[in-house]
Amino acid sequence: MAEKKPVKICETILRDAHQSLIATRMPTEIMLPILEKMDKVGYHSVECWGGATFDASLRFLKEDPWERLRLIRKGMPNTKLQMLFRGQNILGYRHYADDVVENFVEKSIANGIDIIRIFDCLNDLRNLKAAVDATIKIKQREGRGHAQIALSYTLGDAYTLDYWMKMAKEIEEMGADSICIKDMAGLLLPYKAQELITAMKSATNLPIDLHSHYTSGVAGMTYLKAVEAGCDIIDTAMSPFSMGTSQPATEVMVETFKGTEYDTGYDQELLAEIADYFAPYREECLKTGLLNPKVMGVNIKTLLYQVPGGMLSNMVSQLKEQNAEDKYNEVLNEIPRVRKDMGEPPLVTPSSQIVGTQAVFNVLMGERYKMATDQTKDLLRGKYGQTVKPMNPEVIEKVIPGEERITCRPADLIENEMDKIEADMKEYKQQDEDVLSYALFPQVATDFFKYRQAQQEKIDVTKADKKNEAYPV
Repeated sequence: MAEKKPVKICETILRDAHQSLIATRMPTEIMLPILEKMDKVGYHSVECWGGATFDASLRFLKEDPWERLRLIRKGMPNTKLQMLFRGQNILGYRHYADDVVENFVEKSIANGIDIIRIFDCLNDLRNLKAAVDATIKIKQREGRGHAQIALSYTLGDAYTLDYWMKMAKEIEEMGADSICIKDMAGLLLPYKAQELITAMKSATNLPIDLHSHYTSGVAGMTYLKAVEAGCDIIDTAMSPFSMGTSQPATEVMVETFKGTEYDTGYDQELLAEIADYFAPYREECLKTGLLNPKVMGVNIKTLLYQVPGGMLSNMVSQLKEQNAEDKYNEVLNEIPRVRKDMGEPPLVTPSSQIVGTQAVFNVLMGERYKMATDQTKDLLRGKYGQTVKPMNPEVIEKVIPGEERITCRPADLIENEMDKIEADMKEYKQQDEDVLSYALFPQVATDFFKYRQAQQEKIDVTKADKKNEAYPV
């Protein structure tokens, strides 16, 4: 008998699955009734927070994301809860000071998070240091918290097996607890996964988690070869919200490894009950148009152009707005050129948007870099961090002539900001966590705080006559 080494599963239905398929719109009330059953499965972890859930909760669902986390923690006392954390960007769109990062890590763990998956859009490990160090500090102090560093998987001259092995060693030296290969565009092919996992396993003793999306149609096969090569954890989604731009289906992967040395031991009947619970919500999302059948198929262009699905759709809508849909192929050919000019970054938020938008500009203007976005300028300035390869000096000279570029860790230039942020929003503060919500999304959080106040006091401040300090009765 072969030695048993059951593959572990991170379940994504409460975060990435609905972020990928229905723009992160699943409300907390849909999640709560099924938590008790999910808690019995024996998952390695359930990803339920971070990524775009924070912004979407405040902006569209009028929910407090911190309250969601506390409710999920209460409903799943026996399962590790996991979140996605964008390094020095936390969950926002700019780099924050170290004190904001440390505070956010502390509050996330205090409210119920066990595993923090930390990534950077350029794979610049310096941008992960503050979050990893903060997690390690809490772990040493309280025995809770697990820092998982995610590497954004991509293709290109710079991304050799030696590159991934070197990164794995550096991650281990940073003190992380595990490594995730984050294949956001579904670019990792089955036999390449076997090679990659074998190489990384030879470089590190840390557990390796593989996260892929079904966009290109290969993720299930990729998981199979990765697990055979020694991958410890795979990310899957319950079938009603699996496949397409989401992850492979949990039940399918459980059945695939059944009876082998990788058998999860999960109960398929219990999984079927969980799937049956989510199925009507999926139907409702299809009916309202929240779930677009387009995102549920296979998009082979992802493999041909190595461009994530979201980036392609973004590009199409930009061209539509300019009545320039005929320029589609030209822009597709321009994307790899822009990416090369920018130092060959992985294409993931926000680098994918920066490269894609700049490629559209280059084609529409008829001259490359005649016009550059502020984000392109910041990337060239080094404000996002260090790219794997050097950037094109001619492009730098054309876009930001004579400017001095940043070579240090970008956050080293940001003063502590917690005290100032708290002073700015103190009238709305009802819990310490509110300060962090405001830090990440000042306007969106303020609107939410006003809405929350209106619910609590049954008074809608937006209806008040502020000039005369009167309120309609």
